[in-house]
Order: sequence, then C-alpha cells, then structure tokens
Amino acid sequence: MTAPGALLVVGDVVTDVVAIHPEPLAPATDTTARIRTLPGGAGANAACWAARTGTAEVRLLARVGVESARWHERALVDAGVRPRLVIDSQEPTGTVVALVGKDAERTFLTDSGASLRLCPADWAPSLLDGAAHLHLSGYLFFADSSRELAMVALRAARTRGVPVSVDPASAGFLAALGPQRFLESVAGAGVLLPNEDEARLLAGLPEPTGVARAAAALSRRVPLVVVTRGAAGALIAEDGRITAEVEAEPAEAVDTTGAGDAFTGGFLAARLEGAGPAEAARAGCRAAALAVTRVGGRP
Repeated sequence: MTAPGALLVVGDVVTDVVAIHPEPLAPATDTTARIRTLPGGAGANAACWAARTGTAEVRLLARVGVESARWHERALVDAGVRPRLVIDSQEPTGTVVALVGKDAERTFLTDSGASLRLCPADWAPSLLDGAAHLHLSGYLFFADSSRELAMVALRAARTRGVPVSVDPASAGFLAALGPQRFLESVAGAGVLLPNEDEARLLAGLPEPTGVARAAAALSRRVPLVVVTRGAAGALIAEDGRITAEVEAEPAEAVDTTGAGDAFTGGFLAARLEGAGPAEAARAGCRAAALAVTRVGGRP
C-alpha cells in the first residue's frame, strides 16, 4: 500500500501557561491553581495530533523566538512532526495563558509574539513537495504579514492542485478582523473547520440561530464545512446542506484547551488515509475526546 502524501501545516507555535483553578477567580488576592507550562499553538497542536493518529508525514512551518526555539523544536520532533521553525530575533515566542475553570472550559490571554510575524519571505515552494494537503491555522489571518504568507501558501497549493483546509481559530479575533474579510482571504480553500461560534459569526447569523443553518450557508462558499460542537459532536455541510451529524465520544473533561486542534489533526489524518467526511469527523471526535482528558493541547 502506498503511503499517503505529506500534510503541511502552516500556523502558530506558542508556549501555553495552563492554570486550572477549581474555584472561581478571587479578584485582588490569591486563587489556588495547578499551573503547567507546555508547548502549544493551534497549528502545532493540530500537527502533533495528526502525526499521532495518522501514518502520513506531517510538516509544520511556524515562527518562534530565540529563547525557546530548541525546546519547541524538540517537542515537535518527539511528537513525530517535521518542523521548519523560523527563529525571530526581535520577538519572543508567543505565549497563551489558559485559565481553566471547574467546568474544564478555558479562557485565553494571548500574546502572539513571533507567531504572527511569519511573512512571505519565510515561505519556500519546496515545502509543498510531496504534500497531499495544506492546512492553515486561522490565527495567521489576524495580522498583516502572516495573512500575506497564508495567502501565498494557499495560492501555491492551489496551483499545484493540493487541497487546502482552514481552521478559523478565534471568534474574538474574527470579529475584530471582520467575517467578510476573513472569507475573502481564504477563498479557494476546500475545507473550513469552525466551531459553533465561529460558524455563526462567519455566516452572519445571530447567536440563537441553529448552527446547522450557519454550516449550510458557509458550505455555499467553501465546499466542505465541518463544525465542531464540543460535547455535541460535529456537523458536516456540503453544497448548502447538512450531509452528516457525528456524535462526540464520551470523555471526562479535565481541560478543553486544544480540543478543537485535536479534532482538526484527527480529521485531517483520516482524510489523508482516504476517509470520507463523516468517518474523518469521527476520527476527529476520538482525538478530541482524548485531548480533553489531559492538561494542555498536545497528545
């Protein structure tokens, strides 16, 4: 059996500081928490989960600071990813503080640092040699230089006939950028992987609107839309209609940081091995269920 082509992920590598606090935050004083410093980043997390759950070669292009470049490179290599890390001499590696409450839901404080300083000069056409799929982290689209890089990569992939997927990444950043501008920037992508909030925002529909309607609307612009819904599983929309609904795998959640990235990695690995959208979404749900049982966003 011929091995599938490589998965190339272009995205972000950050340092996660995860603080799990069973009790509500107490303003102006101490709150007891379990705190861990871990490698993270939506793009890097997805790459690591794809490497764990699939057989394809997984590559990652990202930018990091000098102070933690070796640590991040080693973590990626140990996870089975082939990293191409551009070392930034001006900004440190991005840092995300994840505050995780008793319900395992997380709130992020984000300093993008070097991660969004990726630029077209960091791109090399050879990154696509042997690649069967390109995945772009949505965080790239929220800064001018990294958005330009993402669009260069997307155009290069399209020219070579390599399919492209995009994870919108952040409802907050999407709202600041503007949904229409984001959709224009990702034109030509074949797969969109939003969560419920991102799907509604991108579709221009109010919050009470059913997410199925948002997914169907988005699939008129991007051929395949897979909406992650946490404990409710995932919805798949194609050509303006819902084609499948996949149930989540049961799990005892400890930390939901990176659950969406795990879904993305599992989904893409399965697609590279020939799975259809519904089967791939089930693989994504299995990865996400495993991700929420541990602290941090990596396998």
